[in-house]
Amino acid sequence: MKDELKVFKALSDKSRLRIVKMLEVKPMCVCEIAAALNLAPSTVSKHLSLLNDAGLITDVKQGKWVNYSLAAKTSLFVRDILRLMKKSFADDTDMEPYVAMAGAVDRADICR
Repeated sequence: MKDELKVFKALSDKSRLRIVKMLEVKPMCVCEIAAALNLAPSTVSKHLSLLNDAGLITDVKQGKWVNYSLAAKTSLFVRDILRLMKKSFADDTDMEPYVAMAGAVDRADICR
């Protein structure tokens, strides 16, 4: 139950829910997520750390970038939660601006 509790705690914050929704669109770096959410990079890093610790996301270093994406190889519980979130928030108007921003932000323009 300890691992499941980490997942629920990680998803108990609306910024972290928004990050998960944005990562459904594409892998993103900290500066892209920070720009899309209008948050400080340090705040975004803390959110990403909690999501990563819960097994919801993974990070891959590519050159000078660290790309965050939804976890593909994870527990059945996490896969089910991510699938349910994708379905539940599909028509959520509160999430629409963040999903749109995820598609629009480009690290080449904002991360220098």
